[in-house]
Amino acid sequence: MKNLLFLLFALLLFAACTTTTTPEAEAEAEEEIVNPIADSLTADLTAFYERGHINGFAVAVVNEDKVLYQNGFGFSDVHAKAAYTDNTVQNIASISKTLIGIALVKAQEMGKLKLDDPINDYLPYAVVNPNFPEDPITIRHLTTHTSSIIDTEVYDGQSYIISDRQHPSEGRNQGSVEYFKPHSEDLPMATFLQNVLDENGEWYSKDIFLDKRPGTFFDYTNIGATLAAQVLEYATGENFADFTTQHILTPLGMKSSGWSFDAIDFAQHSTMYADSITELPFYSLVTYPDGGLRTSSADFGLYLQELIRGYAGNGIILTKEGYEMFYEQQMNDSQFEERDAEWTYNDEYDMGVFIGFAAETYIGHTGGDPGVSSFMFFDKDKKIGRFLMVNTNINNEEGWNEFFGIWEKMKEYEDRL
Repeated sequence: MKNLLFLLFALLLFAACTTTTTPEAEAEAEEEIVNPIADSLTADLTAFYERGHINGFAVAVVNEDKVLYQNGFGFSDVHAKAAYTDNTVQNIASISKTLIGIALVKAQEMGKLKLDDPINDYLPYAVVNPNFPEDPITIRHLTTHTSSIIDTEVYDGQSYIISDRQHPSEGRNQGSVEYFKPHSEDLPMATFLQNVLDENGEWYSKDIFLDKRPGTFFDYTNIGATLAAQVLEYATGENFADFTTQHILTPLGMKSSGWSFDAIDFAQHSTMYADSITELPFYSLVTYPDGGLRTSSADFGLYLQELIRGYAGNGIILTKEGYEMFYEQQMNDSQFEERDAEWTYNDEYDMGVFIGFAAETYIGHTGGDPGVSSFMFFDKDKKIGRFLMVNTNINNEEGWNEFFGIWEKMKEYEDRL
């Protein structure tokens, strides 16, 4: 620490004694002052990586004005010794749902739908809770997970599809997940949803609906989220991936992000891991809007910046009024069986439009899929946000201690950055 302070003092003294100060020199001097803080955070995060439970991860710390810090650690491909960088791409699981929310509000601003519209105004078949057949399910019910639609074993059993893009197997320790479906059984999102939700569908069951009136009870549902994206497609006449690329990814400059392997630079995509030594096959989701965004920490930091700007009334994707709608908290105690106010990053304490609120301070979303854990939250008072994504299943307490240690270490540096 003494050496560091001496170095900083020497740099400042040198700058003060220089007869000519250019803007470039001032910027360089500022960089010299800031770098030691970033370097210190990098060293601390590297120490967490060296615990050995996560093969690769990336982080970003941002405010509404700029990216304060971003970096990658470990390997995106252990076998090939390919580094995990801030440009490495992977799927981020359920954080993807926040883009469904932004897209729906954007569509309302465009006059294509209203959040309080019944979903059956747009669908080519009827989705009805048989326990409450007279009560319409609305788009807003889907966005707050109060639609009474729930995930059953059909979701896991039919949604995850092994990709036809795979590493050569030689020398690799490869595993799989029992509910992954072969690539030959891939099917369109619309077909999946109709099979599940149409009373004449192949996988339909009354068990897909709670014995709760739509709008009255919170139950987190991936199928409901995907249905919201499908409603948007019917309302706008556009493919969900195309709509979000045009209205969200492209305006924010998220050039490395997309909803399919074809939409991103596959050479930058991370391998996903069942544990620290076992590879998972590359996979996709039939229900891709609920968890299939593929992005890098460099790209996603831009998105998190926009969420912070939007909360402050300065966003570029939605109007000020649109963001107020997106962030309007809509839940109460009666809609929960249990409501945890103690967990700092509980994104299910309250809901906006597919955006979660903890009881205090934080707004964001979490994500989990095979080989994926991800966190995205910002402090609504400080207007500083963090993003973390990892490429390895976390299977034990030590692994979770590593994950949350990384997360809290970023928090420790927020103000210093």
